[in-house]
Amino acid sequence: MAFEIAEPSAPRIGVALGGGAARGLSHIPYIEAMDEMGLYPSAIAGTSIGALIGAGWAAGMTGAELRSYALEVLGSFQLIAGTVWNAHQPSLVGLLKNGLSFQVDAQSITEAFLPEGFPETFAELKIPFVTVAADYYSWEQIVFASGPLRRAIAASLAIPAAFKPVVFEGRTYIDGGVINPVPIDQVLDKSDIVVAIDVNGSPEPGEDDVPPGLVDIGFVATQIMTQTIVDAHIEKYPPDIYVRPSVNPFGLMEFWRVRELIEMAEGDKDRFKRALEEKLENFERNGSG
Repeated sequence: MAFEIAEPSAPRIGVALGGGAARGLSHIPYIEAMDEMGLYPSAIAGTSIGALIGAGWAAGMTGAELRSYALEVLGSFQLIAGTVWNAHQPSLVGLLKNGLSFQVDAQSITEAFLPEGFPETFAELKIPFVTVAADYYSWEQIVFASGPLRRAIAASLAIPAAFKPVVFEGRTYIDGGVINPVPIDQVLDKSDIVVAIDVNGSPEPGEDDVPPGLVDIGFVATQIMTQTIVDAHIEKYPPDIYVRPSVNPFGLMEFWRVRELIEMAEGDKDRFKRALEEKLENFERNGSG
């Protein structure tokens, strides 16, 4: 696959792509919208699934190419399961030593789902890109902006419980979503207009007479904590455009619903384009978004 892209647009547009597992596939229509407007970011920051998609964008993939590739590799449950199994087949020695683990290796999965010819290092990218992960022991945010790219993506998307922590250079990393779900702060100094796309979901009414189950409680509790972090970051680093697609109907691991997720967000493209056009016009008039 060839990676080509035009020069970044002026004014500089920085984009922060949030984490949300399968829900992050809804980033793709917004990338397509910018492509259709002839706009290219000056900087991209991504967390978790936002790191994976953001790195593809930074490598030069268009929104249409991202859509096509996502449909190709995530088009059915059987296809995804086969790819995961091939990437995670436990060895007999490993089973005897560690037992059967339901956690998968984040780096193996990252490698398995990346397109052929994907860059190995940050230096090969065509747009400045950073991703974040959390240091498991120090509880610090770690920002990756140079060096091995694939390992950094794996660290950022190592969702606790689902993936094993990623260990390298003496540190242990887990999903960046636990510390910075929408990394707005990482594009501020490289941008005149900041776009933040939050795919965490939103509150929704329930049935008062039906108590939630154990899994639902854990899932919603995580969403609440994540949104609390996002809200604090937005207050501290307010973006010019804040996008929050309607992803509530989709489960975090329902990657096989890729077509539905993309089509759902596609309905918001025109509103997003108008908001971005307004910011561009304001910048031309006033020198700010």
